Amino acid sequence: MSVSRSGRKPCSLYVAGQGIEQVTRFKYLGQWVTEEWALREELRIRIEVARAAFNNMRRVLCSRDLSFALRWRMVRCYIFSIVLYGVESWTLKTADINRLEAFEMWLIRRMFKIPWTARLRNDYILQRNNLSRELMRTVKTRKVAYLGHILRNPKYELLQKIMMGKISGRRGVGRKRASWLLNIRQWTGIPRAADLFQMARDRDRFGEVIANLR
Repeated sequence: MSVSRSGRKPCSLYVAGQGIEQVTRFKYLGQWVTEEWALREELRIRIEVARAAFNNMRRVLCSRDLSFALRWRMVRCYIFSIVLYGVESWTLKTADINRLEAFEMWLIRRMFKIPWTARLRNDYILQRNNLSRELMRTVKTRKVAYLGHILRNPKYELLQKIMMGKISGRRGVGRKRASWLLNIRQWTGIPRAADLFQMARDRDRFGEVIANLR
């Protein structure tokens, strides 16, 4: 697979005289990797699988015989875990965040049996039921905590070098693309990577940062 911003680039690779097939995507450790190196396809599949799991458990998760608090705990356990598999490696764009939040509201509306024809805004539904969005907060917590885990563990020396390394040359024309580390810098409010790395090595201080994520 050839990863490129400008679209597919045909390439030939031979091993012992046998040509290796070039593909546009493949599954690695349970995640779909595409030649665009974008999250869009993986996130779409994750949400579809989670939606199917919710529908299979619909009789329980939408039952009024159980409290909403209990049913929401079940959603965190059985549905969120499907959506957020491998979330520590994701690089999220605004469209990806919107899709995750839309899926979370889809769950809440189904559990309260609120039809779309009711024309109730998401903010009103959350406020009326004393709820707040949890899915993106979980994403941020897990991803930021993973950064601290990498930087404090000596066995991830190679990952640390890759993360802190600089690429020589000039950046291409156009807006800078979102990166894995840029997500964390924005969420933590620490703009300089050097400051972020230094704080992440202090377990207690970084724990406070994670606790205050919104």
